[in-house]
Amino acid sequence: MKIIYFHGFGSSHASGTVEILRNSLPEDTIVAPDIPVDPEEALPYLKEYVSKESPDLIVGTSMGGMYAQQMRDYRRILVNPAFNMSTMSKGLKTGEHKFFNGRYDGAKTFKITKDIIQHYNQMERQQFKGITKEQQSTCWCLVGMFDKTVSNAEPIFKKNYLSDHLIRFDGEHQLNDKAVKKALLPLIEQIRQEL
Repeated sequence: MKIIYFHGFGSSHASGTVEILRNSLPEDTIVAPDIPVDPEEALPYLKEYVSKESPDLIVGTSMGGMYAQQMRDYRRILVNPAFNMSTMSKGLKTGEHKFFNGRYDGAKTFKITKDIIQHYNQMERQQFKGITKEQQSTCWCLVGMFDKTVSNAEPIFKKNYLSDHLIRFDGEHQLNDKAVKKALLPLIEQIRQEL
C-alpha cells in the first residue's frame, strides 16, 4: 500500500510517527509532506499532493487529522484530529515558534499571525460540508483515552461520520510505539483487507 502521513502542528515529514510506520510496514510506501503553516496555502497544497501521489490510505494526526478529513475521495484515518485549531489549540498563538522536526526547506521557525488564525477559523467552519455516505464509510477516527490536547474530537466525528468508525485507544495525544502497534496498525490491516 501507499500511505500518506499528515503530521501535526509544528511538526514535519520527519515526525517520529513516520519512522515508526516505515519500520512497522516495510513492504508499504510511506510518504509525508511538510504541511504549510497557513491553511490558505496548506489545503490546496495537500489536495494537489494527494492527487499526485494517489495513496491507498491517508493517516493524519492532530492538525494532520483535520486536514486528512478533508481529503474525502480517499480512505483516511484521523488520529486525535484537531478539528478546531483556531479555538482550542494551545500552540496556535501569534508569534514565532520553533518546528519540532527538520523540514525539507531547512526552516527552523515559523510565525503565526492573527490572519493565519482567522484562516484556520474560516476553513474549520466549512470542513464538514457536503460529506456523502460513501465518504463517511471511508473515514475512521482513533481517539486517545488520555488525550488532554483535543477533547472534542469524538463528538464532532460522531456528528459527521459513522459512530462505529470511531475507536478509542489506550494513549495520549501524541502517538508512541505502543499506540501505533495496538491501535493504528490493526486498523491499517483491517483497511488493507478491504482493498
